[in-house]
Amino acid sequence: MTFKGYAASTRKRDRGFMMPYQVIIPAAGQGKRMGVGKNKLLIELSGIPVLIHTLRVFENDEKCDGIILAIHPQDKDEFTTQLKKYKITKVKNVVSGGSERQHSIYNALKTVTNNGIILVHDAARPFIKKEHIHRLVAAAEKTGAAIIGVPAKDTMKKVKDWKVTETVERSSLWAVQTPQAFRMSILLEAYVLAEKENFLGTDDASLVERLSTPIEIVEGDYDNIKLTTLEDLFFAEAIMKKRN
Repeated sequence: MTFKGYAASTRKRDRGFMMPYQVIIPAAGQGKRMGVGKNKLLIELSGIPVLIHTLRVFENDEKCDGIILAIHPQDKDEFTTQLKKYKITKVKNVVSGGSERQHSIYNALKTVTNNGIILVHDAARPFIKKEHIHRLVAAAEKTGAAIIGVPAKDTMKKVKDWKVTETVERSSLWAVQTPQAFRMSILLEAYVLAEKENFLGTDDASLVERLSTPIEIVEGDYDNIKLTTLEDLFFAEAIMKKRN
C-alpha cells in the first residue's frame, strides 16, 4: 500500500468508517395476535403504515445499500402501492415468505450476492435508531456476528406447570431485539445447517450459535419495541409523541 493509500485508510478508521450493509425485512406474517383482520404492518401510526415507518429508517440511512422484503403474496399489490406512495427506493428485491419467519429469511438470503454485512430486522419494529444500527454493523464487521438488546429490568422466574421453580439471576439476562447483524457467509452457513438438520430457531442468532461463532451484544434502548398486540399500539403512539 502506498503512503497516500495508508493515510486514507487511517483517516477512514479515525472517523469511524463503516462499510455499507444490506437488510432483510421479513414482512410475511399475518399478525393474528393483533386481531385487526389485515396485515398489522398496514396499521397506521400518525397516518403512516407501520411498514413505512420501519423502511424509512433504512431508506434514510446512507450506509444502507439495499433492502430485501419477504412478503406474503396476497400483500404484494398493497405493499407495492405503499412503496411507491412513500417513495421507498432502496427495496432491491421482494421475495415470497414461507410458513415460518425463518423460511422467509432464508428465501431472502438466497438472493444476496455479496459477502458483506447483512442485517435482519423485524418489520414491526419501527423505532430502531440509526446510531444503534451503525454500532451493530461496526460490531459485526469486527466479530462476524452481533445482536442488539437491552438488560432485563424485571425479576425473572423459571416456571413449570404454573409453579415457580427458580429465581433466575438477572444481571446476565438480556431482552434481545432486532436488527441482528452478521457477515453474510456466516449467516448463510447457519441457515444451510438449520435446513439440513431441520432446526427451527427463535431468531437468527440462535442459528448462528450452533456454529459456535462468538456473537457480540450491543446495547440498544427500550423504545425498540415489536408491535405484536393492540396494547403495543398505545406504547407506539407514546414513543412517537416523545420523539416528536
